[in-house]
Parts: sequence; C-alpha cells; structure tokens
Amino acid sequence: MNDNGLGEFLRARRAGVRPRDVGMASHGVRRVSGLRREEVAVLAGVNADYYTRLEQGRERHPSPQVLDALSRALCLDEAARSHLFRLAGAAPDAPVVRTAESVGASLRQLMDGYPHTPAFVINRTLDLLAANALTDALYSPFEPADNLARMAFLDPAARHFFTRWDRTAQATVANLREAAGFEPDSPALRELVGVLSEHSDVFARMWNSHAVRGKTSDAKQFLHPQVGPLSLTYHAFDVRDAPGQQLVIYHAEPGSPSAHALSLLGSLRATRDGLSARPVVAGDRRG
Repeated sequence: MNDNGLGEFLRARRAGVRPRDVGMASHGVRRVSGLRREEVAVLAGVNADYYTRLEQGRERHPSPQVLDALSRALCLDEAARSHLFRLAGAAPDAPVVRTAESVGASLRQLMDGYPHTPAFVINRTLDLLAANALTDALYSPFEPADNLARMAFLDPAARHFFTRWDRTAQATVANLREAAGFEPDSPALRELVGVLSEHSDVFARMWNSHAVRGKTSDAKQFLHPQVGPLSLTYHAFDVRDAPGQQLVIYHAEPGSPSAHALSLLGSLRATRDGLSARPVVAGDRRG
C-alpha cells in the first residue's frame, strides 16, 4: 500500500464522479475520467493548487471543514466520508487502536449457544478468529477457511460457492479499504493486500477503486456442495471489549428451504464429528 492514502483516495473518488452527477456542464473531449481537479476545487470552495497538493501528498492535514466540503463535492456516502476523515487524521477515533486478536471465552460460549445458525468473529483484515460448528460446516469447501478475503479471491471453491461472486468480491475489498483507514500501517493488512494483488488482477483493480464499506447487514447467497442453495442474511456486531473485532451471525428465514438446508448441514456435521470421535475397536469394519 502507498503511504499517500489520502491522495489516492481523493484521486480515485474524483475519477468516479461525472460532471452531470454534480450538475456541471461538460464541453468537448475530456482527457480524464470523472471530474478534473479544478472542478473538485470549485465544488469544494478550495484553492485548486491546495487541492492538487492534497492529491499529491504534499498536504496531508486538511481541516474538518475542508474535509466536509470535499465529501459533498465527491458525493461520498457516510462510510466513505468517515474513511476520508480517518485518512486525514481528523476523525474522532483517529488514534489508532490495534485490533485484538484473541477471542474471549464468554464470546466463544455465546457463539456455541447458536447451534442452528453460523456465528463467527472476524478482525478488520477479515481473519476468522473463532467460529461455531455450523460456520465450520458452512465454509467446509474452503481449505483453509482462515480469511474471508483470501477465500473469496484465491480459493478455487469461491466462484462456485458464492453465487453472486462479483458482489461478494466488491464488498470484501470495500471492507479491507475501511480497515486501511483504521490501521493504515498494519503489517498484516499490507501483507494481505500484497498477496491478493499479486495473485488476483480482479482484486488489484477493485482495490484501486478505493470503494469503502463496513460490515453491517446484508443478504448472501451460497451454493454448498452438500446441501445446495442457501439464502441467508447476516448481521455484524462490534465487540465492545475487543476493538476491531466483529461478531457475525447468519440466519435463514424460519421454515424456508434455506432453514431446512442449514439444519441438514448441521446434522451432517454432527454425524461426521460423531464418527470421527468414535473409538475404533477390533472387528469394526464400518466406514
């Protein structure tokens, strides 16, 4: 990752805004995708040279008032606006708080108390820190099921498992971009982005778009090799005593085919675990 995160973000978001999106006329052939620097400066009410210095990394600490103006000029939603403030070191939560990597025993017990729905804990770089048995069963096509971004982009199972892979990929990259705003110097994030960029051209292209999104709730569609299609909804909850961790819980509509499929998946997992734990005795030739 480049150390000019603020400038890269501004440049990428400027490229995604067309003149007509902000009520500006466009005349003649444009040499740039999206708005020109001068146009952003006009919309934000700042000096064009100052804005150029922001993109080039020669000015790194714009005031909150300038950041607000740039957010409006670039049509940023709330997640992208918060990300912009963090990149500039102006967010209320600007002091970096490193993500806790261990999951407390009480949280693990809570997840195990959801035997009929997948529940797991991730950090900002989307590592799976802890998971209940049904999560293990859900992600069993992946070897290993260790990081949601690596699984989505580098594991061959992903394109079949995620039936709307493009949407999953875009959301995954946007989650990592948000992580970069919280922990821009994270060695783990730098290493992950480097590996994904090296091995996936699609990831590299999406990463350079600078889209930002946090995990809150959404619908997901999977195709599991053991139980078929699954249509699930997830909700993500911040773990208050472990900054940077989120508890993610999937659920299916009660009585739906997906609910029955989840139940079957849990039964298959329990049966497999039971057989694995059964002691082998002389003369037993089953399996």
